[in-house]
Amino acid sequence: MTADLCTLSATQLLHLYRAKVISPVEVARAVLQRIEELNARLNAYCFIAPDALAAAKESEARWMQGEPRGLLDGVPVSIKDLLYTKGWPTLRGSKTIDPKGPWNDDAPAVARLREHGAVLLGKTTTPEFGWKGVTDNPLTGITRNPWDPDRTPGGSSGGAAAAVASGMGPLTIGTDGGGSIRIPCAFTGVFGLKPTFGRVPAWPLSPFGTVAHVGPMTRSVADAALMLDVLALPDARDWLALPYEPRDYRVGLEEGVRGLRVAYSARLGYASVDPEIAALCEHAAQAFVDLGAHVEEADPGFESPEEVFRVHWFAGAAYLVNGIAAEQRKLLDPGLLDVARQGAKLTLAQLLDAQQKRGALGIHMNQFHQKYDLLLTPTLPLAAFEAGREVADVMKEKRWTDWTPFSYPFNLTQQPAASIPCGVTRSGLPVGLHIVGARYADALVLRAARAYESVRPIAMPDLSKLAPQAVSQAAAPQPSA
Repeated sequence: MTADLCTLSATQLLHLYRAKVISPVEVARAVLQRIEELNARLNAYCFIAPDALAAAKESEARWMQGEPRGLLDGVPVSIKDLLYTKGWPTLRGSKTIDPKGPWNDDAPAVARLREHGAVLLGKTTTPEFGWKGVTDNPLTGITRNPWDPDRTPGGSSGGAAAAVASGMGPLTIGTDGGGSIRIPCAFTGVFGLKPTFGRVPAWPLSPFGTVAHVGPMTRSVADAALMLDVLALPDARDWLALPYEPRDYRVGLEEGVRGLRVAYSARLGYASVDPEIAALCEHAAQAFVDLGAHVEEADPGFESPEEVFRVHWFAGAAYLVNGIAAEQRKLLDPGLLDVARQGAKLTLAQLLDAQQKRGALGIHMNQFHQKYDLLLTPTLPLAAFEAGREVADVMKEKRWTDWTPFSYPFNLTQQPAASIPCGVTRSGLPVGLHIVGARYADALVLRAARAYESVRPIAMPDLSKLAPQAVSQAAAPQPSA
């Protein structure tokens, strides 16, 4: 029964709570046991909530009285360790942050989860300050992929993805500044949505600025829609948030894609893609044809914006590192220091030029979506590679942006984009299909993802190979004191 509880979706759990078939306490115990069994191997969590079971008992009492609190009462949720969580250390994978705090605030997304009765399990691992597309850091070590522990789960929401994929909680919050939700979802075979920028309020503003989004990561599209209903609620601390749109993202989720105009781009016109990945994604695009969409091969018609993104990202890294005391900088990830040094060399003219080019890219995609409702691409051009490395091939790639050509363009444009599993390679590693919508079309992206999921259900990895043994590079969670 424990294993069964760990594989249930949030939607299923809520149905069973309502019917009084199971209780939040049973579920919390099962998930906490799964964490105890697997976390030493995967290093997905860096902090386990000392009061998770107590919160589950409070939820159980509310359900027994027929008075659940909000939309997620009793559902276990984990929090990426970049988001403030009241009473818990938010160390961002860095030795430069004092664990003593004070920790007096919840980030907006965390506050909404509490208000809706979610059982907060703990904090998930991230690269230091979320700076790269894989998950390892000087503080908590290397995080690993449940499909193959020798491989990376991606990043920067790598701990979050590894947790969901391995049954260590059905829901998690990720952040995405250049692909950090979608990259690990593709590598670990789960679903994730980077909503339109501002759809989910965020505070404080990321040091990487207005490319950084907050969104749900789940094992089903319906769960992501449910979670977005909660995360998108307003918070006055976010000056850049969109006007609140009172809606239920689950409404219309089953309407399908018949009649939609869909572009499929295997390379965006410039990316190099592993042939096996390309074939799986092309097969996924054909599924949209079978579902009634009008699909045609079409590149969006822009040149690689990698340099534009690098200017934004590296400048953010420079700003971040400049705020850390000089004597502490030796504690930082050497890669982050290198990126910050490059960012510090940027001129005002280069920054303004990048901003202008970013605006032009956004206009270009606005116009593209006048013709096409959706754009499909691979989420990534390759499958998960060796854990503990920033790049797959050091002879061809220097930084994580070299192997993420499909994700960061749509952080620049602030469009909603999702990754949904679309098969596995011959070596048994997941592959992600990227679904991109026009700005503000979050509901359409979810609807399209759900249509695809209805014919290609999301599968979990075989966890039998994950013996509960420690991995030398993986740190244990911080003591829950």
